[in-house]
Amino acid sequence: MTSSTKPNKLILASGSPRRRQLLSSAGLTFEAIESTVPERRRDGESAREYAPRMARDKALAIALRFPNAFVIGADTVVECLGEVLEKPLDENDARRMLTMLSGRTHTVVTAFAIARGAEILAAQAVESRVTFRTLGPAEIAEYIAGGEPFDKAGAYGIQGVGGSFISEVAGPRDNVMGLPVEAVLAALRRVGFERC
Repeated sequence: MTSSTKPNKLILASGSPRRRQLLSSAGLTFEAIESTVPERRRDGESAREYAPRMARDKALAIALRFPNAFVIGADTVVECLGEVLEKPLDENDARRMLTMLSGRTHTVVTAFAIARGAEILAAQAVESRVTFRTLGPAEIAEYIAGGEPFDKAGAYGIQGVGGSFISEVAGPRDNVMGLPVEAVLAALRRVGFERC
């Protein structure tokens, strides 16, 4: 399988439709392969430690299988009041997260890593500060019933209905969606990836 890999092949180590959309919109040709690396935060690990570690692990997991390809791994987490918010476990967890975010400013950390073979060629964590307007219990319940929160860090998506909760974003909006495209493109250029 690796012998037929093109030298300039690009792989996104993610099953996220939002990351696929963002990379496609940037005009990149790539293959998406989910890494299946377990997302488990270590005790005491902050968002700024956890997201970069996961991004590196995801990139390496695929790069070791396709050593001639450039592989992008990414991970997004939300931090509010000192707590790291990942994808909600269930409806109660989603409600807890959205109630916490209501009327507050939180940090979205998206880290990405570019790997080739067993080497990390580039890695970066980008932060955006997102402020929510105040949400009522009925609004939160309706949002959860719609199913949108469950595959998203912090239980909301900026590109969906959850975008209406946001009153302000400081930093890249695409970072909140799951991939800071401008930073990724700059890193790809630095490591020698050339668009076909």
